[in-house]
Amino acid sequence: MIVDANTVESGSRLAADVCIVGGGAAGISLALSLSGQGLTVLLLESGRTTPHEATQALYEGEVSDERLHSPPDKYRQRRMGGSTTIWGGRCMPLDPIDFETRSQVPHSGWPISFDDLLPFYPQANALAEAGRFSYDAEEALGPAAQPMIRGFDSPIVRTNGLERFSCPTDFGTRYARRLQVASDVKVLLGANCTAVRLEADGQDVRELEVATLAGKRFCVAPRATVLAAGGLETARLLLASRDVAPAGVGNEHDVVGRYYMCHVAGNVGTLVLNGRPNDVRHGYEVTPEGVYCRRRFAVAASEQRRHGLANAVARLHFPRITDPCHRNGVLSGLFLARGLISYEYGKRLNDGTRMTPGLYARHLFNVVADPIDTTAFLAHWVTRRTLAQRKFPSVILRNRTNRFSLEMHGEQAPRADSRITLVEKTDALGMPQLRVDWRYSSGDIESVGRTLDLIAQELERSGAGRLDYRRETLEEDLMRFGAYGGHHIGTARMGSDVRTSVVDSDCRVHSVRNLFVAGSAVFPTSGQANPTLTLVALSLRLGKHLSQRLELTS
Repeated sequence: MIVDANTVESGSRLAADVCIVGGGAAGISLALSLSGQGLTVLLLESGRTTPHEATQALYEGEVSDERLHSPPDKYRQRRMGGSTTIWGGRCMPLDPIDFETRSQVPHSGWPISFDDLLPFYPQANALAEAGRFSYDAEEALGPAAQPMIRGFDSPIVRTNGLERFSCPTDFGTRYARRLQVASDVKVLLGANCTAVRLEADGQDVRELEVATLAGKRFCVAPRATVLAAGGLETARLLLASRDVAPAGVGNEHDVVGRYYMCHVAGNVGTLVLNGRPNDVRHGYEVTPEGVYCRRRFAVAASEQRRHGLANAVARLHFPRITDPCHRNGVLSGLFLARGLISYEYGKRLNDGTRMTPGLYARHLFNVVADPIDTTAFLAHWVTRRTLAQRKFPSVILRNRTNRFSLEMHGEQAPRADSRITLVEKTDALGMPQLRVDWRYSSGDIESVGRTLDLIAQELERSGAGRLDYRRETLEEDLMRFGAYGGHHIGTARMGSDVRTSVVDSDCRVHSVRNLFVAGSAVFPTSGQANPTLTLVALSLRLGKHLSQRLELTS
C-alpha cells in the first residue's frame, strides 16, 4: 500500500515490526525482502513519485569547499526511488580484497568477508536489472568473445573484468506496483523522519518523530528501525537526535559522520595503442540477455598487495572534452549543450573553462566540420538512449586512431577528518542542516599514480601500446571536479571496534539494540566499485537477519 502521509492524523502513534526510513535503492530492496516474512513493514519516504522543489530543498546545506564537493542538495534526489531516479546504472560488486585489512589502506577491513555477501549479490543484480551475476568477460560474453586489446596479456594488469549496466532502473517506478499490492508493506509518501527518540537508558528506539511539509506530525513505534536515507542524511539524522544521547545517536565515540568517502576520479594521460582500431574493444558489449557491459584495466589483487596500492580501475576514454583540439563534432556538441544537461552529468562537461567567442567558434567549427559522425551520434542517441527501455549507458565515440585517455576510478582511504557535521541553520521542518567537509590525501593520488605506472609498464612490455601522463599534474587531473558524484560512503561505518565504527557486522548501531543502518553509509572502505549493487546486497542480507531476529523475539 502506498499512501500520502498527510492522510495520517496528527498526534497518531503508528506501530510496525520494521520501520524503514528512506525509499531509495536500499530502503526499497529491504522492504521487498521483508515482504512475505510475516512482518508488518512501514516505509517512510520524504518525497513523492515526482520531483518536488520544497522537498528537495530539505537537502540544502553547506560545503567547506565547493571546488572539492558539490552542494549537498545536488547528486541526491529526495523522492521515491531516491538517487536511482538519476543514476547511470553502472553495477559491479566489490572485490574480495576490498573486505581485507590492508596495510596500504589505513582504517581498512570489514567485519564481514566477500563470501558473506556473495549469496546476496545475484538477487541484487536481479533487482538492479543488470542481468546475471557474472562479471568475468569470458563467462558473461562467451569463450568466443574478443579480448579488450588484442595482443595484450598480463598477469599484473587484468582486462577480463566487466561493468554491467542497469536499464538504468528507477527503483521507485519499477517496484511501485509490488509495494502497492503488498498487504504487509505500507509506504508513506511525504513522511519526513525528523528525530530518532531513544528510551531513557539509550539502549532502544522508543519512537521516530515524523513530519510533513503540510504541518502534520505523528510518530512511529517500531520493533526495529532501519535508517536507509543515504550516506549524508543518515549521519544527519543520527547527529540531530540529541535528547537522550547528547552527541547524537550511536555517536558515543565521535564516529558518526566521520570517515566520509567518495571516489577519486578523472581523465588522465594519453594512451596510444598499436595495431588496428578494430583490435580494441573500447565501448559497450552486449551479453546474451541483452545487458550492456564494458571492460576496464584493473591491477590484480596480488599485485595491489605487493605494490601497496589501493583498489582502482581505468577505462578507455575520449580526450578532454573542453579542448577543441580534439576536432570531434560530437564532443564539441556536448560541450556547447552542457547547459541543457542535468547538473549530475553536465558538471564534468565544464572544468571551469570560460566560454569566449573564440572557443565557441572553434567548437562550433568542429560540429560543422564533422557532420557525418555528429548526425550518426544523434540518431544513435535518440534510438538507443532516449527511446529505448534499456538505455545505451554513455557517450562512446568511434575509434579511428587508437588514441585514448584513461578514465580513472579509484578508492580513497578513509580518514577521520573527512566528515559530516551539523550547522545552526535549520530546514523548513526545524532540522539542523549539514556541513560537508570532504577530504582526500596525497596517498590517494600517489596510489593512482603507481597504478598508472603498472599499466604503462605492462602495455609497453607486451608491445600493445604506450601510456604517457604527467605525474606533476596528476592531482589536478583527478581533482578537477572534486569528489566523484553521488557516492556518499562511510559515515556510519561497519566494524567490530565501537571506538572506530558505528554499526556491527549485522548493520546494527552498536549502542542501540533495535536500530540498524542500510546503505553505503556502513561501508568501511569504498573499493573501486560504484556502491549501488553492494548496498542493495547488504540490504538483502540485513532483511534476512531482521526476519530471523524478529521471528525469534515474537
